[in-house]
This record gives sequence, structure tokens and C-alpha cells, in this order.
Amino acid sequence: MKKIYQSIKDTVIYSNQYLQNSFADITDWLLDRQEEMTPPKRLTFNVGTSFKKAGTKLIQHLIEPGGMKQSDRVLDVGCGIGRVAVPLTKYLNEQGSYEGFDIVAKSIDWCRKNITQKYPNFHFQVADIYNKQYNPKGKYISSRYRFPYDDKSFDFVFLTSVFTHMLPQDVDNYLSEISRVLKTDKKCLLTFFLINEESLKATEDRKSVPIFEFKSEGFRTISEATPERAIAYDEELVLKLCKKHKLDVVEPIHYGLWCGRKSFLSYQDIIIVRRSPVL
Repeated sequence: MKKIYQSIKDTVIYSNQYLQNSFADITDWLLDRQEEMTPPKRLTFNVGTSFKKAGTKLIQHLIEPGGMKQSDRVLDVGCGIGRVAVPLTKYLNEQGSYEGFDIVAKSIDWCRKNITQKYPNFHFQVADIYNKQYNPKGKYISSRYRFPYDDKSFDFVFLTSVFTHMLPQDVDNYLSEISRVLKTDKKCLLTFFLINEESLKATEDRKSVPIFEFKSEGFRTISEATPERAIAYDEELVLKLCKKHKLDVVEPIHYGLWCGRKSFLSYQDIIIVRRSPVL
């Protein structure tokens, strides 16, 4: 019964947020406040901050400490509504290119119409993957999904706020796919909520945002009914999976603000990995 109640509550909250942002979109249209290359608020409310601010900040992290170059062939796993793709159009040069995929078809439609038409080296694909929170009618499952790209075809890969919504078997498969499509010695930037001694104390003291109160093997969630809403992983498990898939962690790990740290690089924890040679 508790899980059913929580599921209904989650749905109501999501619906209310969508309606509020839809009304805001109507107001912007009536007052002629729509900005070019900025999607409607009803498609961006889950970004967490302003669309432009979020994208610009992430670009900074991809460049430093991430190491992304202007001429790189870049893959954005879980590209969403283009919050990183839009500012990347001003960074990647003529030799560089961008590929992004996401499970939300409306987001991909917007990106194709508003980004690809102006920047033909930016491409977007729908990955019709099941996710209880974001794509409950999805055809495929994350734990078996194969990225639609050739082996060793990217210079730089990144995922932001993706593994925070995926279960362990799905993360395992995605790390395997990242290793497959990433060129040898090239880098990938990943974001997580990492559970270690410091962050565990914060979440148990209910000082973290979000509070991961429901414990499972190797991870914690904020919702038993819909764990994909937000998931935090044991740091040891993440490092073990990276090693399993020939992804060497580039020290240091950049721990985030989410559990109340005074010194941080971003809200979520950032791990940078490098594709090691196959021995």
C-alpha cells in the first residue's frame, strides 16, 4: 500500500510541475519572450536550474577537468532536451561533431528541429528504452541496449544525471557500451550520487538533498515505488564496474555539493575515466 501511495504521489507532483510550466510557456508566447535555441519550460523543468546556466556550467566541466577538445567526436548519452548540445554548438569546431541519444522522444524532436537544422554536425536519436519514471512504455531494456554506434568511434563521451536514474544491471551494461565506443586512451565524464562514509552520514542524518533513505544491495533510492526517480551508488561498486570494463579512473574524484560539502565542483559527484588498452 505504501508503494502504491508513493507512486500516485510521484505522478501528481510530476503532472503539477508540467502544468505549471505549460502555463509559463503560454505567458512567454503571449508576451513574446521566447528565446531562440531555448526549449519551452514544459520540456526543461527537470533540468534543475535555468536551461542556459545548466548547459554552460556543464560545458566548463567537460573541458576542465574532463579534457574535451574542440575537434573531438563527442557522444552525449542521455542528451535530454539539448542543455549541453546548445552551448556545444559554440565550442566544437568544423572538425568536431556531436551525437546524442535519449529515451524521451519529445526532447529529441525538439533538438532535431532546432539544433540539427542549423548545425548539421549535431545528430540526435531516440532510444526507446523502458524507464519507470521517464519512459514507462519503452520497447527495450537498458541492461541489454546496444548503443547505435561503431566500436572506438568517439574521442569523448559524457553522461550527466543518467546513472542517477538507472539500476545496477543497466549501469553495468552502459559502462560496457561506453568502453566499446570510446577510442583507446580517450576519456568519459560520468556523474553520480556516490555513497561513501561522508555522504552516508549526511543522508542518514537527513542533511543530503535528496535523502536516499531506502537501501538496496549496492545502492540507495529516494522512492521504493519508483527507484529510478533518484539513485545513489556505493562508491566501491562504481569503481569495481569501471575496472571491469577497462575504464581507468582519472584521479581525483570530484565530489559534489548534494550531501552538504563546503568544497565541491558541481552538485553531483563527477568521475572521469580513461579507456585503457585491451591487454
